[in-house]
Amino acid sequence: MNPPANPDDTALPGPGLPQPELATQALAQLLRPLARLMIDHGVQLPALQDLLKQALVEEALGTYGLNDKASSDTRIALLTGVHRKDVRRLRDTPEAVQDSKPMLPVASAVVARWISDPRYLNTDQSTRALARTPKRGQFGEPDFTTLVAEISTDVGARAVLDELLRLGVVSLQDDAYVVLNRSAFVPREGLLESFHFLANNVSDHFAVAVHNLAPDRSTPPMLEQSAFCGDLSAGQAEQLQARARQLWSNTVQQFLQTATVAEQRSQHDTGPKHRVRFGVYFHDVRQDPPVTPPPKSARKSPRKPTP
Repeated sequence: MNPPANPDDTALPGPGLPQPELATQALAQLLRPLARLMIDHGVQLPALQDLLKQALVEEALGTYGLNDKASSDTRIALLTGVHRKDVRRLRDTPEAVQDSKPMLPVASAVVARWISDPRYLNTDQSTRALARTPKRGQFGEPDFTTLVAEISTDVGARAVLDELLRLGVVSLQDDAYVVLNRSAFVPREGLLESFHFLANNVSDHFAVAVHNLAPDRSTPPMLEQSAFCGDLSAGQAEQLQARARQLWSNTVQQFLQTATVAEQRSQHDTGPKHRVRFGVYFHDVRQDPPVTPPPKSARKSPRKPTP
């Protein structure tokens, strides 16, 4: 078990140098759950690239801007690696009128066409069951392969079908017809709120860690701690999660009571206002077994070089 570091360590660091290699190693690990989020919810690489470019330019302008003059496109390009052409585009286009239309992956675009195009609808506006290929249906009947081809010629109908089946969006009838499960498009209860908290909670947590690692940080580190233990049975992990929930329930009640008093005392303060977020998380995943080296008897002796 690894105890948390000393949370009272508020010593101010001296100026440090950027550590791109260490930051890259950390980002490689951080990107794994981000990749799962993207795959689970149909967000593809081009959409993330545009979001990352926009975030880099906005941070460079807001956090790393020059006090006495506006930052040039060249300076922002040097800070971020974003091409000057993209920097100029993102700067010149007001955020309110930027194209916010999501770059839907092919599978989502196929479903969007399916539920909106009259050719793929019954007279009661319900979605038609589509033959997998023209040969599997009746002559002149709309089919799934044609639908996919109308959206993209770069991705095969079989790949799109496999993805929709994986997501539970469609089902097969006698391996000949593809049926859209309309219930799959009813948002789960609280889904919007869950994405809201994902964005805000994880963003603030990540911001704390980035603040603490900033090479030019001149303020005390913010609280960002966790405790780790491994080699647990499934039952013991479940008990620890129940205990963590109990501890959080007690702690959040005490914190909110203190926060209420703090809000009341801050009402008449005319200075700059701050917002705070205090949270907790519990992560449980099956750990990989340790790598056991082969017994000495099975190891090959290194071959001596031939003179």
